[in-house]
Amino acid sequence: MIFNMPFDISTLDPTVVVVSFIAIFLVALAKSGLAGSLGFVGVPLLSIVMPVTEAVGVLLPILVALDLIGLAAYRREIHWPNLKILLPGALTGLACGWIFFAYISEDMVRLMVGIITAIFCLDEWLPLRKSLENIKPSKPWGWFWGTIAGFTSFVSHTGGPPYQIYLLPQRLTPALYAGTSVIFFTVMNTTKLVPYYFLGQLSASNLWKSVALMPVALLGILIGIYLVRRISSKLFYDLAYVLAFILALKLIFDGVSNLL
Repeated sequence: MIFNMPFDISTLDPTVVVVSFIAIFLVALAKSGLAGSLGFVGVPLLSIVMPVTEAVGVLLPILVALDLIGLAAYRREIHWPNLKILLPGALTGLACGWIFFAYISEDMVRLMVGIITAIFCLDEWLPLRKSLENIKPSKPWGWFWGTIAGFTSFVSHTGGPPYQIYLLPQRLTPALYAGTSVIFFTVMNTTKLVPYYFLGQLSASNLWKSVALMPVALLGILIGIYLVRRISSKLFYDLAYVLAFILALKLIFDGVSNLL
């Protein structure tokens, strides 16, 4: 299989390599802060060249490594009251995701990832989050969005938008927001290692792929950190959402077609 060690160059599929590199690079840019929630495009893009269930397993160790880099940078900028509200819901959502993930087929996962991705794209284009900005943060509100973030994070590593719906209206300082986010997703991603292991997502094959893609992730986050204060990412971000929406429609079409 692609990326198994040791490498056999003659067996490498250029399409798999290129698509995988692009997906991981975009996820790393998102982790740097350059492209906001762009990380949700990782699983849909990887699913072009590998099964969705394999894609989430390959991506998780990379996300954990990127989280640790962010943790080192923002470890002193954390808003603990928000985490005390969000994390219990998030862990509940992860548990629900584990139960759900263990009893569904590949096509059902593909369909769900497509729907989640499409919703997040529409949320970016439509005034959904703006309509929620005047809602005062509360424990039930935080538990709800924390649970949604945990569930979507488990299924497709797309916990960012639900998390943002709760936290962004609070207008925390950028550093405090970044540090709180790093802790939140570090806890979620490291917690996911346990159920992913029991579900077989952290197989030797997947881990070798993660290791092979790790340099791309590190390059992406370093470039993103360098560029985050030097360029405007609006056009890049807009194009990425269009790409993600197209991928989401393809996943939905394939999932529905195979289930019918």
